[in-house]
Amino acid sequence: MTVERSGPPPIVYILLIGLLGGGGWYAYRSGLLDSLLNRSEPTPTQAGIPVTAPQAPAAPPLQQPQAQAPVAPVSSVNLDTSLPNPSIIQMDGSVTMVRLVLALRAAYTQRNPNIPIAYGIPDGKPNGSNAGMRALMQGQVHLAASSRPLNAAEVQAGLQGIPVAKDALGVVVGVNNPYKGGLTMQQLADIFQGRITNWSQVGGPDRPIRVLNRSPNSGTYTVFQELVLLGLPFAPDGPNFITAQEDVTTPLLRALGEDGITYSTVDQVENQQTVRILPIDGQMPTREAIQSGRYPLSRTVFLAVPQRTSPIVADFVNYALSDAGQQVISRTEFIPLR
Repeated sequence: MTVERSGPPPIVYILLIGLLGGGGWYAYRSGLLDSLLNRSEPTPTQAGIPVTAPQAPAAPPLQQPQAQAPVAPVSSVNLDTSLPNPSIIQMDGSVTMVRLVLALRAAYTQRNPNIPIAYGIPDGKPNGSNAGMRALMQGQVHLAASSRPLNAAEVQAGLQGIPVAKDALGVVVGVNNPYKGGLTMQQLADIFQGRITNWSQVGGPDRPIRVLNRSPNSGTYTVFQELVLLGLPFAPDGPNFITAQEDVTTPLLRALGEDGITYSTVDQVENQQTVRILPIDGQMPTREAIQSGRYPLSRTVFLAVPQRTSPIVADFVNYALSDAGQQVISRTEFIPLR
């Protein structure tokens, strides 16, 4: 009995295998197979617009370090330097700032030997802060040293006061004065306004107080009047109250004896062997007490210039404010600003 085969004849299978093999060979040769096997996921879309897959941020390109422009000193001042340079910088002003000014002058001219600076008119002898400010307003000098702030009239005249250092006033008696105590600010005011006239009124011996006041031309006189007397007048001159005619210090110190009292800058009196500095409100004028503000008779000293000046005058002022200038000031026993 003959068994009939079901399904397509063998030739069909042979042809089918040949077609599959040929198609696979074609796909391999053409790269289609590789493309189909390695294709990525379809790109998502937003409203039909393909969204780019997030990229890792590119590393910033390496940059060569750039030279920095020089930074101007924080404390330098900008002045109108439209005037021509003078052949000599003429200065006048504070007697108590003589050491500071001369030290700055020496250091500055060492760096700038072609720029001479004269201090004190007409003969190289400074005439005091008030006289120096008058000379500056009148155009007789290019620069003034002032141991007090500018007043309203000087500011209105177009002057500018530039702080350059700190200082303090010391109240002194003769080294042989039997009074060994200190004074309060109120007692000091009462002495210089004539309400306290005997050392016994402040705990000392029963003897008159002889007041030796500085010249009104002195910036120190003005500062003392503002700080101690709150701007009120000194006592009038009399047998035991003497006002100097010139802005001097040494003659006043020599005249103190055993009953006198006067004042000057700490710099001028702290190393004197013939005088003794009195504590005020319980504070001695140490550097730390002055810088912290605990000592009540401290002050700032200034260089004053017109608002319109010359380049070399402005350069001298900025030198005083520079690190080098402040180091010079510290060697004069004034206290630098920083």
